[in-house]
Amino acid sequence: MHDSLLPRLQRAFQRALGVEPGAVGLDTEPDDIPQWDSLGHATLACALEREFNVSFDTDELLELESVRAILRVLHRKLG
Repeated sequence: MHDSLLPRLQRAFQRALGVEPGAVGLDTEPDDIPQWDSLGHATLACALEREFNVSFDTDELLELESVRAILRVLHRKLG
């Protein structure tokens, strides 16, 4: 599955967590990136909000548990 939002999502990961874009793929989960802890999750959420000009509510923040889940939420928000 190819996703057109992935490059922008990879940029957000790079800005928030210092992760090389190539290290972030559709199957990436928090266990794959040491910096993606609770503080990293908040930092990443802010970077995603800036990159995509969206705002996450509490339920959506809890849903951002993997790259696939993040893309699902973004697709929903961006229509």
